[in-house]
Amino acid sequence: MAQWADLLGRFGGVLARPGGDAVERGRGRRLRQHRRLLQAELPRALASGEIYLVYQPKFDLRAGRYDGVETLLRWQHPSLGQVDRGSIIDTAEASGQIHALSLWILGRAIDDQRSLLVRYGSLRFHVWYPGCPMELDAYDISKPKGTEEFAPQLLIVPCLGYGPGGVRLGYGGGFFERTLLAVEPSPVTVGVSYTHGFLPMLRAGPAEVKLDVMLTEDGVMW
Repeated sequence: MAQWADLLGRFGGVLARPGGDAVERGRGRRLRQHRRLLQAELPRALASGEIYLVYQPKFDLRAGRYDGVETLLRWQHPSLGQVDRGSIIDTAEASGQIHALSLWILGRAIDDQRSLLVRYGSLRFHVWYPGCPMELDAYDISKPKGTEEFAPQLLIVPCLGYGPGGVRLGYGGGFFERTLLAVEPSPVTVGVSYTHGFLPMLRAGPAEVKLDVMLTEDGVMW
């Protein structure tokens, strides 16, 4: 017991030694300066690209497949280096910028997803000729195997319904939307549907490409 009492006494003496409070005050002052610097530079960092998103895949071990991604916030400051995520959130909340930061994160994630879908999720077109080698795709539909890929000049687009002025209602997969955004140069697009599929109140979405022609069993609708 005497040894423990002596040890605690020495430890207490270290904590109480002169100058300890000044060290703590200096540390607190530097922390406040650091926070003020981050608060002042947050808008510039969002505009300049210092703040960015990275995506970490999530793998489902039971299903044996990837199941989404986790979005991670990063800030590479030119003089401070990598700012941890907690400091970014605390800075935004303390300075009243958390709403702007949240909107920026949502917008950037949507833009990144759209870019990936356009790049990797659009339809690709391969030359077909009688007797060419064929294989089944992911949906068990036969497609040419190993033939030349090309960009179509005319694209027939199936429609579940259609609206005024080239607006179409697709089947929900988004393949044709992504394809029409990705194909260069843009092909002539011809929609195919039934006349009773006309939806007068249907309006185009912000990233939707309108069709050039619409065909039904009654002929050309526009």
